[in-house]
Amino acid sequence: MSDEVRLAGRRVVASISGGKDSAALSLWLTEQGIEHDRVFADTGWEHSATYEYLRGPLTAKLGPIAEVKGRDGGMVPLIQRKKLFPSRLIRFCTEELKVMPLAEYVRQRQDQYGEVVNAVGIRAAESEARAKLTEWEWSDAFDCYVWRPLLAWTEQDVIDIHRRHGLAPNPLYLRGATRVGCWPCIFARKAEIKLVAELSPERIDAIRELELSLPPMAPTDEHPAPLPRTYFHGKTTREGMPHPIDEVVEWSRTARGGKQFLLLDTEPPGCIRWGLCESHPTPKKAESHE
Repeated sequence: MSDEVRLAGRRVVASISGGKDSAALSLWLTEQGIEHDRVFADTGWEHSATYEYLRGPLTAKLGPIAEVKGRDGGMVPLIQRKKLFPSRLIRFCTEELKVMPLAEYVRQRQDQYGEVVNAVGIRAAESEARAKLTEWEWSDAFDCYVWRPLLAWTEQDVIDIHRRHGLAPNPLYLRGATRVGCWPCIFARKAEIKLVAELSPERIDAIRELELSLPPMAPTDEHPAPLPRTYFHGKTTREGMPHPIDEVVEWSRTARGGKQFLLLDTEPPGCIRWGLCESHPTPKKAESHE
């Protein structure tokens, strides 16, 4: 079945994150003459540069972007209500801060337009999991089809459509960020943690305060003493003990293996990929948007 047939009579709702792929999605939909709503799920955990970019240059280029929030209003109050951090097994942040508010927005548009299609800017090259996704898939959570028209795109395709429309990327990319969503995500990589600590030390302070305020995990046979709750679950000691945020930040500043501190960054700045080095202002340190 062709895209034209699937879209016939249906309103397209495009999920916008403030990142490069969702911006490319909306630009491409515009090129195809496909009218669409744009909606941003505000986690309350983004860098201030992302909010400024989304509400400034991105809105100016794409058009109005609706903003929705989960019932708690953001990541910090959600963690405080749950009394624990999200994890790989209990990933309530995505469900409550993104899926649920976006699904409610889609339901409202269904009431207004009838049938709706949710378009998302996901690319197969981003991960093995995303490479297994199909372009069209029914979503019970959204009660509509999810459409991934950029699934086969490369990063260069994304850069090219930004250039074609004269849209500069989120400035965090120019500082080396590879993702600009939750700042930081609980699955952030080593380099990402290092970047967050450099650009947003107050976010590290907020994580530290949360770690100290949450009740410890219950004892187990393996760990008879209560374990503290920590934001990053993937970084533990050889004994399986979780590392608090300050130790994770120190580790992020070391070379491979975590034993030797890095003296120089070996990764090229993100502006090289975009061809925009020294042509875009660097993001200011983040301010609280919770």
